[in-house]
Amino acid sequence: MTELPASSEIQAAPARPWYVSALLALLAVALLLGAAWVFARVKSPYPFYGTAYNAGTAAAGFKGTDQDGRPYAFVPGDGNRVTALFFGFTHCPNICPLTLAYLDRVKAALPEGERDRFQTVLVSVDPARDTPERLKQYVEYFGKAEGIRIPEPALSEVAREYGVGYQRVEVGGADYQMNHTTATYLIDGAGKLRLLWDYTQLPQVDRVVADVRQVLETSQ
Repeated sequence: MTELPASSEIQAAPARPWYVSALLALLAVALLLGAAWVFARVKSPYPFYGTAYNAGTAAAGFKGTDQDGRPYAFVPGDGNRVTALFFGFTHCPNICPLTLAYLDRVKAALPEGERDRFQTVLVSVDPARDTPERLKQYVEYFGKAEGIRIPEPALSEVAREYGVGYQRVEVGGADYQMNHTTATYLIDGAGKLRLLWDYTQLPQVDRVVADVRQVLETSQ
């Protein structure tokens, strides 16, 4: 029979270094948080590319004149179409024409049955210069969109409803430019604000298309 050493002779296992214990604890927390994240993603709504609004946020309606000189009324929720709305002006050197071009590419990338349910609306922040004739030439050059002129002070009220800022900036002589918010707002067929895309997101056309299609599905 093998003789066991006296208890005083048994050597205790070396203590685990503190940093190993800390790393194991951090790993356990990371695994727990990761599981919670996966569960939340599975249970949560579609993970939009754009910034989603709180459910039930209503879009504001407005009236103006379209590019053909006809009275125009935007009535949120008057059908099953979704609207990409942004505020700009025809003398804009870069952001506005690119926004129109990207949104036209989004429309073209939609399946044929969904294309007619997507529209782009440009509201001018420069009604002094943006006549219906000029708006027509501008929006038709960059694709198919509605160009809307709203005179002041109604324009400032509509812009405030959407959280849009704009300001005239003198550039010398009688010329001027307009600084303005460059976001695009997606409004569903029920008249609710669903998403906001920053201008820098629009070049990712495939991801914008995925957002639009998801909203279209819930707007029928």
